[in-house]
Amino acid sequence: MMNWQKLLTGGRFEHKDGSIATETQNRSEFERDYDRVIFSAPFRNLQDKTQVFPLPEHDFVHTRLTHSLEVSSVGRSLGKAAGDFLLSKYPELHQSGISASDLGAIVAAAALSHDIGNPPFGHAGEEAISDFFKHHPYGYIWQPFVSHQEWEDLCQFEGNAQGFRMLVSQHNGLKLTFATLAAFTKYPRPSYIFEKDSNRRSHKKFGFFIDQKKDFEMLASTLGLEKSSPECYFRHPLAFLVEAADDICYSIIDLEDGATLGLVSFEESVDLLGEILGQRYQPDKLKKYATPTQKLAVLRAMAIGQLIEETVEAFCQSEEQMLSGEFDQALTEIIPSAKALGKISRLSVQKIYRSKPVLEKEAAGYQVLEGLLEVFSKALNHKFYQTEMYAGKDKSILRLLPEGFPMEGWGNSQNAYPMLRALVDFISGMTDKHALSLYRKVKGIALPGV
Repeated sequence: MMNWQKLLTGGRFEHKDGSIATETQNRSEFERDYDRVIFSAPFRNLQDKTQVFPLPEHDFVHTRLTHSLEVSSVGRSLGKAAGDFLLSKYPELHQSGISASDLGAIVAAAALSHDIGNPPFGHAGEEAISDFFKHHPYGYIWQPFVSHQEWEDLCQFEGNAQGFRMLVSQHNGLKLTFATLAAFTKYPRPSYIFEKDSNRRSHKKFGFFIDQKKDFEMLASTLGLEKSSPECYFRHPLAFLVEAADDICYSIIDLEDGATLGLVSFEESVDLLGEILGQRYQPDKLKKYATPTQKLAVLRAMAIGQLIEETVEAFCQSEEQMLSGEFDQALTEIIPSAKALGKISRLSVQKIYRSKPVLEKEAAGYQVLEGLLEVFSKALNHKFYQTEMYAGKDKSILRLLPEGFPMEGWGNSQNAYPMLRALVDFISGMTDKHALSLYRKVKGIALPGV
């Protein structure tokens, strides 16, 4: 049985003393986590990464950055309300220096960084990277030079695992607390497991690559996370709140974006939001707002407030089962508004996610990422593995790799995974526009200005 005292340990990888969060310069350790994320370069890059609509032209359509800020705001509300409940139930937490605001800060920081590992062009980008290694000649050519587990990592690019990698990377210098990293990790398992349990939400995807396995094991040991199987851990209970904050925001705000772009009618959007509000929905009060945009904004805010209340209640009812590992499903699937959220989800798939503008730009994203991976992978392969094919254009391509890229020690007798992982780090860390610009240049479609 996990316990909150240990789950809220404030240690970091930089000091593994297991100490509880302490005040530093008027900020708790968990508040410092939030600040470290928001000032980081990977977080800033989210301003030009796809949310739903790649490279959006409309000023009011959300990017990954605005989405992450909103998820973090909802997450803070969820975490603080859950903290009030936990401190009332477990008075020893207060005696250890834990406050409700600390739990709000943990969830807010984890939620702020929840999309930090997403590649350009959203989920289409994830599939493009995975498909490259599975299907492209210069992708699957690497299979003999990596282990089975490493090959699974490459063939199943996962933004959550990439995010964990970035947050624990020495290069980014974020060094978040173990508690925040665990709350961030919705899928505490590696890519390859012997048997996946379809009834456990935490088994749906994976949360760390094989080269971060030891990092996660250290984190789990420090926090007392228990295992559901030899390869998988139980979720940290606060990860359920991070997931719920994301579910709430993308359901409601994607609907609002769809209405803004004319993909969903105003009337249909109002009806769906009104269903969440129930008796609190009073159509007559909307008349005092002049425009459909203002009316939708009011309903959106009220709906999010309603969902926060319902989610906190569900968390409080399920908290003991979370500690034992018995509970493993999305909180938004068990709240009273679950049915209404299901309707929004189905409509969003039909009218938003499969709309022509989204599909067209996703298709372009596939071409861009596959093209970038092809030229860099081919050049690396020719330099280190098929040296007889190494040519001048390969040399030019490799000079475009970032400073610090590992360019020594590779060959037929060496495991290529660290080099390929660095290549995927480079490509997946690009913004949409950077990826598109570099693709045009390396393919000769556009020349840099001189």
